[in-house]
Amino acid sequence: MAKKYNVKKVLAGLLALFAAGVILFYSKMYYPPLPIKHLSKKEVFEKAHGTNGQIVKLSFENNYAWYISNERNMEITDEAIKELITSYGWTFFQKEGSGLFFKKQEETLIVSTQKWTADYTLIKIPAGFNL
Repeated sequence: MAKKYNVKKVLAGLLALFAAGVILFYSKMYYPPLPIKHLSKKEVFEKAHGTNGQIVKLSFENNYAWYISNERNMEITDEAIKELITSYGWTFFQKEGSGLFFKKQEETLIVSTQKWTADYTLIKIPAGFNL
């Protein structure tokens, strides 16, 4: 004998799954964790989305200024960082791993990058250097 399903229960279950999917999508919970504690993934996404590779300031936390770039190609992101930092009188002299090294007189500035997703790169700049 075939098992009969309660149509109301099945529809309620499907509606619950749909609602959970909508919440997951709009909250951006499926994105990887952020190293920035006081911004949500959704807030970061909203600040960075549609900026076409421009560097956007996110936050200041733990003696670092955090920025983000909406660009898949790391070479383009690195060039944008170099352009930005050199416009403040720093001279780029080396890239090592995810770090870009700049000099100004006797000071050294290390800007580090981290891929957050395939489309977004987080940029961390020490607090002493304000843009």
